[in-house]
Amino acid sequence: MRTSGEAAHLDIRSYVEVTKPKLVSLLVFTTLGAMFISSKISGTTLTPSLVLWGTLSAVLGSSGANALTNYIDRDIDSIMHRTSQRPLPSKRIDPPVKALYFGLVLVIVSLAMASVRNLLSAICILLGVVDNVVVYSMVSKRKSPWNIILGSFSGGLAPMYGWTYASGTIDLTAALVSSLVVLWIPSHVWALAMYYKSDYERAKIPMLPVVASELKVIECIISTVALMLFASIYLYLNGTFGTLFLAISVSSGLLVLAGYVYLHRRPSLELAWKMFKFSSPHLVVLYSAMVLDLYLS
Repeated sequence: MRTSGEAAHLDIRSYVEVTKPKLVSLLVFTTLGAMFISSKISGTTLTPSLVLWGTLSAVLGSSGANALTNYIDRDIDSIMHRTSQRPLPSKRIDPPVKALYFGLVLVIVSLAMASVRNLLSAICILLGVVDNVVVYSMVSKRKSPWNIILGSFSGGLAPMYGWTYASGTIDLTAALVSSLVVLWIPSHVWALAMYYKSDYERAKIPMLPVVASELKVIECIISTVALMLFASIYLYLNGTFGTLFLAISVSSGLLVLAGYVYLHRRPSLELAWKMFKFSSPHLVVLYSAMVLDLYLS
């Protein structure tokens, strides 16, 4: 029998887990990266208190959106082996409506905090939540194999929020920086879905690997990775970043691209999983390279 202290600890851990902290940390990393890039380019000063406020708003917004999608997906999560032990299907948060209220509160607080800085950054958070929760989870996830394409825009709105939070503006460079996240998400999710194809089939979720051949899926992944590489090169050609960014982004991009080309030649679930893990840090590498290029040059 659990003590009250153990129960409280388990409860807190479950509410943290329902926010998908690993995903939040990645999105917030891109937010911070874009924030510092935008600040450097625009000449805007970011005080520690502004950075802390903006980061907290991003954390709450991303966490709230994930709690809401967990609430919406609780039925299919209970069917899939990979997700069956999440807080809602495992009834560690019960009744499920608690997660709904939790997510709504986090999103509302995030929007209020962003609005204090400027309206544009609050709009970015709102659009990100709408795309992730409504467009992806509620509308397209269970109906279209292109669901993750539609849902990837919410990921791109994380760095767009960081950019607008710092400078209050949006330009071509902001769009290109954000596009790296939009292009990274499909390849990341499709590689994962290849490995867990049977899970998605069981839940009747038409992810691309469920409805298309293995080779076609890998070709789609290769195309998005190639587009990321072209976007990185264009950021250099556009004059925003220098040779340090070009060298790092092209090297990392070519490594990931070569890995998926090899997967195309020798397709297997084990190799798809290895490429999922291998390509995961690529986004972190790109954003780190952008920040280092601007602040070290």
